[in-house]
Amino acid sequence: MNTYQIYTPDSAAEPSKATLQVLQDAFGFVPAVAGLMANSSPLLSSFFAAFGQFRGFGTFGADERQVLLLSNAVANRSEWAVAFHTLEALADGVQPDVVEALRRGELPEDPRMAALSRLTRTLIDKRGHLDDSDVAAFTAAGFTDEQVLEAIIGVAVSTMTNYTGNIARPDLEEAVAPHAWKPEYSTGG
Repeated sequence: MNTYQIYTPDSAAEPSKATLQVLQDAFGFVPAVAGLMANSSPLLSSFFAAFGQFRGFGTFGADERQVLLLSNAVANRSEWAVAFHTLEALADGVQPDVVEALRRGELPEDPRMAALSRLTRTLIDKRGHLDDSDVAAFTAAGFTDEQVLEAIIGVAVSTMTNYTGNIARPDLEEAVAPHAWKPEYSTGG
C-alpha cells in the first residue's frame, strides 16, 4: 500500500518545488516517481543532478540512453519505470521491435542496442563485477571503455526511480498508461 504523497510543484516543500516544475515543463506532467521522490528532497535532488549529468554531458545518444534505462527497469522489475521508459524510448527514436524485445527481457536483434542492454543488465546482475569478456563484448559493438563507466550513471539513476516505483507502486499517468507492463511479460532472457 502506497503511503507516500505524490507531490507537485504546488504541494512540494521548497527544496523540491523548482525541480518538479522543471520536470512538469519538460513532460507536460510531473512523472509520478519524481513526485514520490519529493518525499525526500535529498533523493530527488540527487536523482535530478545525476540524471542531468547523464543526459547533458554523457556520450550516449537519446535512443541509447532509453535502451539502457528500459533495460534496467525490466531487470529491476519496475512496472512504472518500464511503462515510462517505453513511452520515452519510442519518443526518442528507439525502434518498436527493440522496445518490445527489451520489454520481454530479451536482447534486441540490433547488435549495438543488444550490447548496450546486455552490459547494463550484467552490471545489475553481477553488482558491477564485470569480466573482461563483458567489457570486450560491449566495446566490440562500437562503445568505448569510458562508456562502461558512463553506464554506471544510468544504472544509478535507474535504481533511484525503479526502487521508488517498486516501493510506492504509483498509478500510471494518462500518457504512460498505454505502455503498462507486468513482470510476467518478461522472460528474463
